[in-house]
This record gives sequence, structure tokens and C-alpha cells, in this order.
Amino acid sequence: MGEERCVFCAIAAGRAPASVVHDDEGVLAFMDLQPVNPGGIVVIPRCHVGSLAELEPGLGGRMFAVAVGLAGALRASGLRCEGVNLMLSDGECAGQDVFHSHLLVVPRFDGDTLEITCDWPEPRPRAELDARAAAIRRAIGWQYGAYDASAAGCG
Repeated sequence: MGEERCVFCAIAAGRAPASVVHDDEGVLAFMDLQPVNPGGIVVIPRCHVGSLAELEPGLGGRMFAVAVGLAGALRASGLRCEGVNLMLSDGECAGQDVFHSHLLVVPRFDGDTLEITCDWPEPRPRAELDARAAAIRRAIGWQYGAYDASAAGCG
């Protein structure tokens, strides 16, 4: 889906309605239209970024910083919020449903209906983990950097 058909791009450009809670040059956050729990928030980059592979690291850091601040605001807001999940799905098999990177800030409370379950496997041998870590280190093709909206194409 291109930017012209992306609902999050339309929201960022002001062509579609949203209940905004944060707005800066690189990041926009608004109330989730279909929240898991009341008070759920969606944090997006203002520019179209379809996947994590396309997300400039500084912009990703800015999204996370905004989400952390909003998690604190949720707790102080008077809305029911005893805990918070930050959730980002990248790719269809991971549950991504809008293909514009987004980070969900999900308020949690005892008795809510969100379940995160898994049949956790046995711990892996250290040698196996070390080999996987080495493969990932070899594949890193970028450097972590400070947030720069203009470098991310958002400024």
C-alpha cells in the first residue's frame, strides 16, 4: 500500500480525523480507534515507513520516547491503567494490520481481556545463542544515531 492509500499517512497529513494526544515534527500520537482497552494510543512516524527495516533508528527512538511519556500520562490521567504494554507488530505474520510502522501504547488492568501467551521452549545452549548473536552482529548494516527528523524524511 502506498502513501496515498495509507490511513496513517492521511491522519498525519490532516486528511483523516484523529483524536491527537501528541504532535511534533517527526511523530504523531492519537487515540486508537479500536483499542484493546480504553485509552489505547497509536504512535506513528509522520512520514510513511512501512516496516521496521525502513525505520531510521533515531526516528524509532523518538517513537519509543513519546510512547514512554504517554504511558506515564496514561497512568496519571484517571483512566484505568495499572500497567502498560508497548506493542509493535512488524509484518503480516507478526499481526501488523496497517502497513505504516506504529507503536501501540496499551493500558492494562487486572481482569482485562488481552492475553499474551506462548509455550516457552527450554533455554537454548549458550554456544547456540552465541552463534546466533554473532550472525546478527554481522548483519547489522547501520549505526545507532541521534534522532534527526530531516534525515528521516519527516522534517
